[in-house]
Amino acid sequence: MLSFPVQIRITQSNRASASIANVKFMDHQQQTHYDFVSQVFHWVTAMLVLAAFILGPEHFGRLIKQGVDPATRIDIVWHETLGVFVLVLTVLRLIWAALRSGTPQPLMSPWMQITGKLVHRALWVLLLVLPLTAWLALASEGIPLTLLGGLQIEQIPLVNASGISALTDWGDLHQLLGDAILWLAGFHAAAAIYHHVVLKDGVLKAMLPR
Repeated sequence: MLSFPVQIRITQSNRASASIANVKFMDHQQQTHYDFVSQVFHWVTAMLVLAAFILGPEHFGRLIKQGVDPATRIDIVWHETLGVFVLVLTVLRLIWAALRSGTPQPLMSPWMQITGKLVHRALWVLLLVLPLTAWLALASEGIPLTLLGGLQIEQIPLVNASGISALTDWGDLHQLLGDAILWLAGFHAAAAIYHHVVLKDGVLKAMLPR
């Protein structure tokens, strides 16, 4: 006789939990757009990366080894300044991504979901690594990082002391990764357009204002 009300309470509790979970699932499914902050981070980062690529000198590492002072080249100064902004924005984006409530989850095939996640992770890695390789390229030659306004950030003493600068040609690696991020970003943009024009599943709209 005593087990009956207990069973009722358990059943009611399970139903309540299921209802809450269902509401959360429906809210998650109904989220069609990224939040405004995420959208701003995304598009500003895209513009900065494109501008940095356009202004970036060809054969960056070779120029440094030839004794060219980056501080005397306004294109290099702009390139380095934009690179610092990209690094800072990327760190802030990662923090925001960890704090935001959720993201849109449009329905798509499993292989598309896997490919999308791999591309996103690769872009995150490149956004973090690219500015660091540029700094290592400068540090390996004992050249400070020069930003707009004449601000200079001296080389990191620990870099040369640890032998990191001798591990590879950081200038050539920086150029290689710069080409890679542009190709990957182009693939990412083409995929978003394909989703918008052909599949019409809201993937592109998710990163656009309402």
